[in-house]
Amino acid sequence: MTAQTETKPRKPGLGILKSLLLMLPISLLSFLFLTGGPPGGDPLRFIAGIVTWLALNTLFFLMLYTGKTYRYRLVLFVALALTLIITFAASILSTRGSLALTEADILQGKTPFCHLVIPTIIIPALFTRTIIFPGSLLTGFAPIASMLVIWAGATLALGRGWCSWLCFYGGLDEGCSRILKKPVIKSIDRRWTYLPWAVLLGVALLSAATLSPAYCEWLCPFKAVTEAAAITSTLILIQTVIFVTLFVGLVVVLPILTRRRTQCALFCPLGPLQSLANKINVFDVRIDPEKCSRCKLCMRSCPTLSLDEASLESGRTLMTCTKCGQCVDACPRKAISFHIKGTKVGIGANVARVLFLYPTFIFFSAFGGGIIASAILNVLKLVTTGRMY
Repeated sequence: MTAQTETKPRKPGLGILKSLLLMLPISLLSFLFLTGGPPGGDPLRFIAGIVTWLALNTLFFLMLYTGKTYRYRLVLFVALALTLIITFAASILSTRGSLALTEADILQGKTPFCHLVIPTIIIPALFTRTIIFPGSLLTGFAPIASMLVIWAGATLALGRGWCSWLCFYGGLDEGCSRILKKPVIKSIDRRWTYLPWAVLLGVALLSAATLSPAYCEWLCPFKAVTEAAAITSTLILIQTVIFVTLFVGLVVVLPILTRRRTQCALFCPLGPLQSLANKINVFDVRIDPEKCSRCKLCMRSCPTLSLDEASLESGRTLMTCTKCGQCVDACPRKAISFHIKGTKVGIGANVARVLFLYPTFIFFSAFGGGIIASAILNVLKLVTTGRMY
């Protein structure tokens, strides 16, 4: 029997009782985050919070009980991306009356802040002590200060795990990447993984030179499904065409054909910053070379091209790893596991995974869960009153 056929079935996750006990702290915290406590205010808001709370805790329990991470994380992640579109639309319509961004909206600071613009504001902020983004610092939908605090806290806790657990756009390209069971394009040249670094450098320098968020103005694919400037000139028309083209190509078509997160892995300028955060984050994903059969199933299944031949030899994922759990779930020999830096690889793998899931779900409940609950509330209002807000 060859090494590649010497596989052992994965053992199930934790037992029911242990899973329920471990779920209890998350259950209590998420209840407070999503409902604000016992009912007493808007009943529709409370119902939306309860529905979201039940969904989140069911998926968290299934992660603990089955030992599978990726499958249930994917449900959460796609739900976050889809409900963000609903929440965003309802919030913008209620405050501005239109999804189209006008010059007056920009001047009045009515643009919601997006984490993807962070790489473009760093250099100007350091040298001019100003934030070159036409949004509100403290008020309105997605104010700059609160978004920066959430991003910074989650980045410290999860590293590039942000990109697979909390990025409210990432579920779109990942959802599309799961449509086909087998990829049409089976191989991507690894040199493409350097492109995000080039995009990061380009938009950072251009933003510093022009004192404007260059990525947001020219290259963001997600402008196609959130907001874009009202088309009042040829220049804005060109920008809009670029947004739509990038969205269709990077978020829809290529993920479907490759079964990879091409927007995240090959284009997003925030990805490199999150990859650097992986260096200081306490959690990582490690491979036990002694258990690994070199079947390369992990390499083929990784959505972000974060595993290569060298990874199998060194036992380390690349710095671009988003901690999505796909390789951990896919490995038939349990050679890959979530890991706490400074501990022995493979020892206490279940403990490391649970300790990673705790801060992940706390952040998701407070941030992502709020977005999902808001979308459900918008739908409930539409059904009961005919208006989403």
